[in-house]
Amino acid sequence: MTVFIRNANRPHNALRPVRITRHYTQYAEGSVLIEFGQTKVLCTASVEEKVPGHKRGSGEGWVTAEYGMLPRATHTRSDREAARGKQSGRTQEIQRLIGRSMRAVFDLKKLGERTIHLDCDVIQADGGTRTASITGRMWLRKMRWLPFWLRAKLPNHRFTKRWLPFQWASCRECLC
Repeated sequence: MTVFIRNANRPHNALRPVRITRHYTQYAEGSVLIEFGQTKVLCTASVEEKVPGHKRGSGEGWVTAEYGMLPRATHTRSDREAARGKQSGRTQEIQRLIGRSMRAVFDLKKLGERTIHLDCDVIQADGGTRTASITGRMWLRKMRWLPFWLRAKLPNHRFTKRWLPFQWASCRECLC
């Protein structure tokens, strides 16, 4: 039988080491750097006081995602997709996957007519960039950046856990 040895002599049944650095950037409402072994992904969240045209007047908010890889995130340099003028099918699929998974955990009605932009940039890719991106965005959701932002925007509103646009039950063990 052949024994499979992974990078860094990691056994076949061992997970990559996971490291999450909160508040990685200064200006975004929320940010995390997530590392799965040698894979490094920067996720940021920004809030905008408007919604796309298809949600205008509905009273509901929107959550959208963007995903991209830096040109030298892999062993060989690739051109920026913006320079080519269109995104690859892989990038589009990952953006849709992340956007849909995030919209599933937010209550868009309680968000009001606001858009949350979740941006994900792969700094270094060594496998698992999709799962790292979704995990990073879930950490942004779990971080308490959104309630602070909401308090600043709606200072006279009394906030309760039920009002917040996502479920806090999964955040009991949050290290935030």
